Amino acid sequence: MKYNRPRLFAASCIAMITLAMTFSVRVDILSALGAEFDLSHYQQGLIITAVSWSYPVAIFVIGPLCDALGMGRLMLLACACHVAGISLTIASPAFGFTMLLVATILIGLGDGIAEAVFNPLVTTMYPDEKTGRIGLLHSFWPAGLIIGGVLCLAISPFFHLSVPGVSAAAVSLSWKVKMATALLPALAYGALMYGQEFPQTERAASGVSTGDMFREALRPGFLILLVCMVFTAVTEVGPDQWIGSVMTDTVGIRGIWFLIYTAGIMFVMRVYAAQLVRLLTPFGLLMLSCVSATAGLYWMSYSFTPLVALVAATFFGAGKACLWPTLIGVTSERYPRGGAFLLALLGGTGMIVGGLAGPVMGRIYDRYTINALPPQVARVVVVNGRYSPVARERLVESEKNLPEPGPASAALANAEKQGAAMTFRYVALTPILPFFAYIGLALYHRSRGGYRTVALGRPKRRRRGGRMEPS
Repeated sequence: MKYNRPRLFAASCIAMITLAMTFSVRVDILSALGAEFDLSHYQQGLIITAVSWSYPVAIFVIGPLCDALGMGRLMLLACACHVAGISLTIASPAFGFTMLLVATILIGLGDGIAEAVFNPLVTTMYPDEKTGRIGLLHSFWPAGLIIGGVLCLAISPFFHLSVPGVSAAAVSLSWKVKMATALLPALAYGALMYGQEFPQTERAASGVSTGDMFREALRPGFLILLVCMVFTAVTEVGPDQWIGSVMTDTVGIRGIWFLIYTAGIMFVMRVYAAQLVRLLTPFGLLMLSCVSATAGLYWMSYSFTPLVALVAATFFGAGKACLWPTLIGVTSERYPRGGAFLLALLGGTGMIVGGLAGPVMGRIYDRYTINALPPQVARVVVVNGRYSPVARERLVESEKNLPEPGPASAALANAEKQGAAMTFRYVALTPILPFFAYIGLALYHRSRGGYRTVALGRPKRRRRGGRMEPS
């Protein structure tokens, strides 16, 4: 079968940009959505969960069926979900919070279907450089974060969002315009994929049965990697979902700047992932990444000035950069018989845990914010046991004519700073356990002669009736 490898790889990269742009735009507009729908931090976390739960549903169902359903059809389905989800998000204020959740679920389904296809597609097209190509593909995740973040920053001045007292109508229109920008890459990758021939996955082309594919998921080495993905997801997806709100509250600078900065570090490191793997070995790179991510997150939780926060974010960005793609690459290299199913299982588990991290971090945010409030302020902004952004804005608005920040506004700012910091302080513990797991795996492979890629041969053929057939 002939297929256009450069075009399919480019389309996969643009699909990754779509996933990342919807993520970074959601990070930037999360507070605006909170004001539009009067959502607590916990409820804002539910929006994140809607993506992170629909994503693995799609990836678990679609991953094992890539060959049966056809990669081309699935990528067009992913494109349709992205376009519909983005469009319905923009229209959701006319229909209420339920429509926002439905739209977000559609985006998550598009994300999951796309990743269920392009990870095995790339490992199939580049069997001799899997980890490097997967790293390059996943470098377009931070590239998409940067594109989405820069567009959000460029759009904001047109709506005067930095001007005190900006109208609710302007804020509402601004986040809709920002979300609409993600339609461009979604339509682009759909157009590139349309009408193209696709290869069989490496597992199917090698004649590995479906039963053997599922049995690979029970191998101890893979199960260890699956547990490590749980902690990797909390380390990367959790803080990225909240960095917009957290860094705005702790440092006083729009958190999207920090997302763009750490994404830039991720992009550079993922582009050179192949060289880093050769220099450090896969498990050496994973161990170093865990140390850097832990240091960065813990330091960020104590960073209340821009310069200190920037240095801490550098460690965090470098630490999270190679964790996810290296785990996918190692799985594909060591357990190729598991094919698309193992890659789907790995990515889907990561997104489930990442989704759980969103509302959990939101609860931490709310809990420590409320605990740090003076009782007289808490009585105003805590409504039915939850922190209310609308009540908060009313209280701040009542003091806007004072010559300097009023006592209630100052108390709110301090409480939000403390609540925001604690969200990262808790998450900083998550990379520690995988660090020791990677040490154990590195020692195991060294005892067996070093890390090696497992190659799948073509299926043996036997003669039947004067012609050759797969055995």
